[in-house]
Order: sequence, then C-alpha cells, then structure tokens
Amino acid sequence: MTPSPPRKDASELPVIALAMGDPAGISPELTAKLAADDTVNRAVRLVIIGDRRIFDEGARIAGLSPQLHVVDGRSPLEGLATAPAFLDLANLALEAVDQGQATPAGGEFASANFRRALALANEGQVDAVCFTPFNKKAMRYANPGYDDEIRFVADAIGFDGKAREFNILESVWNARVTSHIPLKDVAAALSPESIVDELTLTHRCLQQAGHDRPRIAVAGLNPHAGDGGSFGMEEIDIIEPAIRRAREQGMDVEGPFPADTVFLRAVKEGFHAVLTMYHDQGQIAMKMMGFDSGVTMLGGLPFPVCTPAHGTAYDIVGRGIADLGASRQALLLASRMAGQARRAGV
Repeated sequence: MTPSPPRKDASELPVIALAMGDPAGISPELTAKLAADDTVNRAVRLVIIGDRRIFDEGARIAGLSPQLHVVDGRSPLEGLATAPAFLDLANLALEAVDQGQATPAGGEFASANFRRALALANEGQVDAVCFTPFNKKAMRYANPGYDDEIRFVADAIGFDGKAREFNILESVWNARVTSHIPLKDVAAALSPESIVDELTLTHRCLQQAGHDRPRIAVAGLNPHAGDGGSFGMEEIDIIEPAIRRAREQGMDVEGPFPADTVFLRAVKEGFHAVLTMYHDQGQIAMKMMGFDSGVTMLGGLPFPVCTPAHGTAYDIVGRGIADLGASRQALLLASRMAGQARRAGV
C-alpha cells in the first residue's frame, strides 16, 4: 500500500480536476469516497466536476458526508480551499438515472463533465485530469463514432500529437504498440519505426512519473519470441532492429522476451515497464496482477489524464462496496506527474 504523503501547504499541491463518470454505476460512490479520502486530500487540491445531486447520492451510498467547497462554474477557479472543491454543472437530475443501465443521459453527463475538466486543464486552471469510470456503450449513445478516451480528448482540446494508453500497477507499467485493432491485423501493423515511437513515448512518460532511468522490457509477438525464426520472423526482422535503435538513442531496453514470461521477468528484475505488441498480450497479465489497483493513464498529452482501469461495475451499484484502490492510485499518479512537471517548469 502506498503510504500517505506528508501534508503540504495547500498552495503547493497540484490541482486535479476529477470528472464524475457514468452515473448509473459506481462512479458517484467512488467520487464521494475520493472526496473524503485523507490520502488524496494530502496529495492534491481536488476539483470535482458533475452534478451535486448525483454526488450526494453517491455519498449516501458510501455512508459519507464529505466537506465540499462549492465553486462557480461560470468563473475561473480562484482561491481553492483545502477542502475538495465542487463545480456543480447541474446537468442531471437524480430521477433521470437508471441504475445499472447504459443510457444516453448517462453518456451525456459523463461527456459534459469530462469536457469541462479537459477545458480547465487546457486553459491551465488545473494541472491534470482524472475521471471515475465511463461506460463505453453510454458514451457511444452520446457521442456517435466514439472510439476511446484518447480520441475524445484529442477532439476536445484540438490535440494532433501522439498519445497512447498505458496500464499501470505499482510494480510495473504496460505500454503497447497496437491497441484496438483486430488480432489478425497486428503483425502487419508492426514496424521498427512504430516500436521505437512507443518506446520513446514510454521512456518519456516514465520519466514524467519520476523514474530517472527507466528500464523497459519488450515482448515478442510469436510463441517463445519466435524461437530463432521457427515460429515467425517478426522478432528478427522488426522487433530486434527496433530495440537496437532505441538503445542507440540512449534508452535502457531489453528483449524481445517470450510474452508468457515477460511480466514475471519484469517484476523480478526491476523493469519499470513492459512494451507488448498488442492489447490483450499485456491486459491479461496486468489485470491478473492487480485488477482492483490498476490505473489507466493517457500519455503524450499536454497534461496527465488518469482513471482506474476497471469499469462501471453495474452489478454492484448502490451497495456501498466499491473498492477505492484504483481510483486513489489514479489520482496519486496524476499528482506525481503534475508535480514533476511543475518542478521541471513544464
């Protein structure tokens, strides 16, 4: 468990915008728990964005009564109190929530909250953005053509650079070369250039999170990492040349290692991250190692964006048993990255 950081003067703490996610799942409960969490409040100045009626229902479910400092959503954020601030958009009545169901109203609520949080970060009013879980079906109801959070962020802030999703545990990060594409298309999507690009971004994001000398292990694509070409040539023709190029650029990179043991090796030998070739190659391992504590971070953006790696948990909504671990870790990671950027003058 991450120890509570020592309390700092409030003015020294990073300001994190927390967008309330899907109202029909555990997001309201998690938001209330975060607002009442001493570890979080020692590390960040929290600005919660959503509807106070939805928040209060989450607090009721959680059995909590967090102290909040209500701020005017029409004005710039100024003079934030040490208590969490709440920016009330008044954008969803409680009776409009259909618990445990993905709805257009839920998608609109989560989208509006997230857009406001991103705007605040883009304007420099907050240092980073976090959000409690979205439901992708609800988000697609509200945003036809919705692909994922990276595309949503890019459209919201007009970002045309390179960004990537990272999955993070305290023991290791997971980056990937390809993401939401069919498995049959993965091999054709790999190139030395695409792998070096991902290694470069991973190296930079690890440094932003406080790892001065990141070590990255690279997974092979084929069984036994190709076994010298017996089970495929991608390791020899594509992955190994990429690793050599990354090393020439000063990165500490090793591999390719067989995918079925690379995470064991990474944890045992102290690698900070594993670069996998496709989505499930890393996701299965990461969720087995820490489903309740995993964090998803969108790296490469002008500011950190973090969220718990788990979903909206419609099956346990209203029971007050949602685990806070991953949401807390998301906020603490955003705090570390924002603090690192402040110290670097970024």
